Amino acid sequence: MEGSVARVTEAAPAMRASPISATVDFEAEGVQHGFLKLPHSDDRSAWGSIMIPVAVVKRGDGPTALMTGGNHGDEYEGPIALFDLARRLEADQVSGRVIIVPAMNYPAFRAATRISPIDRGNLNRVFPGKPDGSVTEKIADYFQRHLLPLADYVLDLHSGGKTLVFLPFAAAHVQQDKAQEARCVAAMEAFGAPYAVLQLEIDNVGLYDTAAEEMGKVFVSTELGGGGTASAATAGLAKQGVANFLKHAGILPGRPQGGPSTRLDMPDERCFVVSETAGLIDYCVDLGAPLEAGQIVARVHDIERTGRPAVAYRAERGGLLIGRHFPGLIGLGDIIAAIGVPQVL
Repeated sequence: MEGSVARVTEAAPAMRASPISATVDFEAEGVQHGFLKLPHSDDRSAWGSIMIPVAVVKRGDGPTALMTGGNHGDEYEGPIALFDLARRLEADQVSGRVIIVPAMNYPAFRAATRISPIDRGNLNRVFPGKPDGSVTEKIADYFQRHLLPLADYVLDLHSGGKTLVFLPFAAAHVQQDKAQEARCVAAMEAFGAPYAVLQLEIDNVGLYDTAAEEMGKVFVSTELGGGGTASAATAGLAKQGVANFLKHAGILPGRPQGGPSTRLDMPDERCFVVSETAGLIDYCVDLGAPLEAGQIVARVHDIERTGRPAVAYRAERGGLLIGRHFPGLIGLGDIIAAIGVPQVL
């Protein structure tokens, strides 16, 4: 047309294929055990690969649950429950599909560290990842583009690792889509942990949680203990919880087991007490203790010399002490306390 201006639109560059390949077929019926294979060249193995264990159990049509642990490598209830589930679960028990990755950040899991020893990557802070990025970014990208799209339900099992310890709780997030939030809350309660926490995530950028929720998935996370180990009680909760989650999804038969959870909220930053000093932490209350606003939670003693006054840290709001720093020494910026507020129904 006379006088018209031609508009040229540049096509967006095509996303590079993931370097990770699966040795299992996610569409095949039955039970499969294999690996997510990520080529990685280093001094130990010039043409080597990082082999992330994965199991797939599928029978017929039905929902898909993606079950993950080891997002942080020093948290053990998830890997214990999921390696156990992968060993026991048979195809004739399920209606649908279960994808089990017991240790997402496998390099960190093998090193017993929170973050990867290869690239210092925190897997739960790099989503959506990059197919041509660091090792940790490549793992995130594979979950973002290949595994999460397969799932209807996502369970990511966490605990406190070496630096934190928690009352055992399952968690869902406050979301703009209240119908999706309600589905997540129902799955959180079905998990059957002693406590259930609805969280307003203060910083959700890069989280696996956010990636799943933005896709509309039913997503539940946990904090089941800590201190860099697992107890019989916390591992037992994780094992029961994964079965309850699959029952709630309709993938396993039966109804979730266990009593009702105590509902708590974490609605704002006042739920966190952060250390502004470094030294020796001296707790005045234990996990599960009720707190009043203004109550002293802990004191931090100067360890450079004697005679100096300890710094007192107080709760900014009332509630229950549901999480705390684990090591005896604490640093500037470390979390002293996480407070859950009992829900008023």
